Amino acid sequence: METTIKWIGKMAFASTTPSGHELKMDASEEVGGENSGPRPTEMLLNAVAGCTGIDIISILHKMRLEPTSFLMDVKGERAENHPKKFTKIHIHYALEGELPEDKVVRAIELSKNKYCSVSHSLDSTITVSYSINNTVRKEL
Repeated sequence: METTIKWIGKMAFASTTPSGHELKMDASEEVGGENSGPRPTEMLLNAVAGCTGIDIISILHKMRLEPTSFLMDVKGERAENHPKKFTKIHIHYALEGELPEDKVVRAIELSKNKYCSVSHSLDSTITVSYSINNTVRKEL
């Protein structure tokens, strides 16, 4: 998977995702942005919820279960010191429909422990490297 993200002024960046969707990120006005898009950290929190939500719906469908509604309330706690990474993420799932609780729990556990690539990426060691003008400089 690859993407290109372009600086569009002040603290704002835009891209077109590999799946063809336009995306814009910005910082708050307090740090020089214009609040014209979500913060990258907000997107990360939403990505965790979106990933597990897609997993859960897919698993429930395979169990021949159909929620009538599905809402997630997500709370993320971040460290006070830089890099201020997320230290805790809690997701409250609210599903309605004829859904046996044990099946819902099974779907959540499968997403959490096996399928959700976003949350597993947060909990792993990722090699990050960078280059400047096509010259590899360093792996972090």
